[in-house]
Amino acid sequence: MTRLQDLHDKAGQSPWLDNLKRSYLTSGRLADLVDAGVRGLTSNPTIMAKAIGSGNDYDEEFIAALDAGKSVEEAYWDLVISDVNGALEVLRPVYDRCDGDDGFVSIEVAPNLAHDTARTIAAARSLHERIRTPNLLVKIPATTEGLPAIEAMIAEGRSVNVTLIFSIERYAEVGEAYLRGLESLVAAGGDPSNVASVASFFVSRVDTYCDRQLDEIAKSSKDSPTASRALDLRGKAAVAQARLAYCKYRELFTGERFEALKRAGAKPQRPLWASTSSKNPSYDDLVYVNSLIAPGTINTMPEDTLELYARRGQIEPISDAQLDSAQRDFEALAACGIDFSQVADVLEAQGVASFADSFDTLLAALKDKAEVKGFKA
Repeated sequence: MTRLQDLHDKAGQSPWLDNLKRSYLTSGRLADLVDAGVRGLTSNPTIMAKAIGSGNDYDEEFIAALDAGKSVEEAYWDLVISDVNGALEVLRPVYDRCDGDDGFVSIEVAPNLAHDTARTIAAARSLHERIRTPNLLVKIPATTEGLPAIEAMIAEGRSVNVTLIFSIERYAEVGEAYLRGLESLVAAGGDPSNVASVASFFVSRVDTYCDRQLDEIAKSSKDSPTASRALDLRGKAAVAQARLAYCKYRELFTGERFEALKRAGAKPQRPLWASTSSKNPSYDDLVYVNSLIAPGTINTMPEDTLELYARRGQIEPISDAQLDSAQRDFEALAACGIDFSQVADVLEAQGVASFADSFDTLLAALKDKAEVKGFKA
């Protein structure tokens, strides 16, 4: 039994891999990670851009798609879907063994659709129609425009990974969209037992941003009690906010409203901790893993973080005392000058822009490659 397996079996949290590339499939590495305890997989446009843009693993398939008369963007989606299908096949036994609780693979709608509800709905629906497997999650960003798309997909009985969540308030809105979607599905006679969803709450980026703000607050309040408090609060924002999001999860998925859906076969929308590798070299490499262990949750980690956890990770779920402490830290951060609503707005905008830039940069590189090979891009 590996520590990754213990994380699920003893603490109730599912470890997922946050990466996908062709070599994981051709080398058998993904299958090895699944054997070691990995129970799902996420990716994003930045990860896919890195995978496709480096080396020549995808060249043969890319050129074949162009030979078949496809555009560069159509060829790109062929490459991505090919990898996703391969990962879905590797993880399907996990899905079958655990009755659909894990074993999922995510594919994201084009990031330039983040603020277009109608086109997001159309793109998500198209991906579900093109990849007809029950362990697929289509990723939709948790923008204001994304919320109706999430609700619409759930109401159609389609499984969704909601991404780029940076605040408790937006997390609550995502949960509401999921519940409303389920209620619409049940009212129309649909079966909610076949619907899965996770809510991807981004973690480390919150500390990266808030720590800079706290440093500025300390600098502008030099030699005052505020300066000391600000410095003491560095590295606490991300974990505190994520732990309070977990409290909101327990609130949303208990009680009469969800119990009625549960009787019809519905499952909770599990929190998924994303961006959990430490970005600050002065913090422990596993701070966003060891601090966020809780039953009914998922932590998606890049391979190096998974390997670190497998060697020296903890198996200790969040305690009620730690949840109380999170509330105190959150209040102290706000009192010190951290505006979590503003933090979320900035990080969401940066996240959408970053994924869109990665997508655009990769398409430009593929167009250049196509032209070198004699195709008109």
